[in-house]
Amino acid sequence: MCLAFSGIVDFDAKVTWKLGVDSHTDLAKLGGYADRQLGEFSKFEITPKNGNYLFPDEWIFKWDEDVLPSWCGTKHKEAALAAHKKWIKQLNKILVRKKVVHPFRDVAPPAKIERKHILLLKRWDSVESLVGSSIRVSVSDSVRGSIEDSIWVSIRVLVSDSIRVSVWNSIRVSVRSSMRDFIEDSIEDSIRDSVWDSIYAYSGSFFKIPKWKNVEHIKGAYPFRPAVTLWNQGIVSSFDGVTWRLHGGPKADVLFSITRTELKKYK
Repeated sequence: MCLAFSGIVDFDAKVTWKLGVDSHTDLAKLGGYADRQLGEFSKFEITPKNGNYLFPDEWIFKWDEDVLPSWCGTKHKEAALAAHKKWIKQLNKILVRKKVVHPFRDVAPPAKIERKHILLLKRWDSVESLVGSSIRVSVSDSVRGSIEDSIWVSIRVLVSDSIRVSVWNSIRVSVRSSMRDFIEDSIEDSIRDSVWDSIYAYSGSFFKIPKWKNVEHIKGAYPFRPAVTLWNQGIVSSFDGVTWRLHGGPKADVLFSITRTELKKYK
């Protein structure tokens, strides 16, 4: 997979690039190059040394060629670097650069679950009911449609993969303890899916996208905001198909529980 920022530059120092495209093959077609033979253009990549697109330490330029064309020189590299600055400006309009928060480690949950938290859960339940499993699809497809896949993968790994195991395992243990019984596979699957929805909702909050796919919402508004607001307050929800639970603290303790039927009636 090509990495962002990817581009191609030709003999005349014309650079072809596009936010959302990191494939050199696609960029060659975009630039109108009919022949991919060596010498027609040169491929390059400019990537963060630390692999972190949220907070890059240093951008590293490299030619992505086994054999560099003889005409390729300083002015072509300078043209590529100038294009990279334009790409950064476009990226900054979409990317939200903020610290990744682990809800059970970085934030102390509220001492008491209040009405405002329950109303946020009610709003989240409404989104879950309407969108269901396509929350993950909505976030993935919406982000991939706006930026390079390599950036989405990098941030998804940074946000999701670094916390998903600990968050899910903590909630799993917590729910098992609170139910004081064996959880059937179907129930556990439902709980895991609901936790994943929160994780993807949080991951999506790192992007400013006017229209999110597969869900109706006000233009410019983030449709999965209720889950993110709870997350930033040290609260993650889980749902077993009947009962909603709000978890918080180092052990993801159950702070509050309510059936979906009761939640829908809550005012």
